[in-house]
Amino acid sequence: MTTILPLGLLDKAISSRVWILMKDDREFEGTLRGFDDFFNMVLENVIELDGGKKNKLESILLNGTQICLIVPGGEIS
Repeated sequence: MTTILPLGLLDKAISSRVWILMKDDREFEGTLRGFDDFFNMVLENVIELDGGKKNKLESILLNGTQICLIVPGGEIS
């Protein structure tokens, strides 16, 4: 059985769409452009869902300490 570590999984998701849930209940969907060892992430072509409001953003830097869940290939419904 092959073990895939979290950073390895994220590395495979570079240039793919990801869905991210933050600790403050905000959600982001965007194309993953990069990340570091602390899970700080850069997303492009982002849709932010905050309290039922959808906002489109060109890019965003997310603080890894505030991320709860990362779903490669995920979409905001």
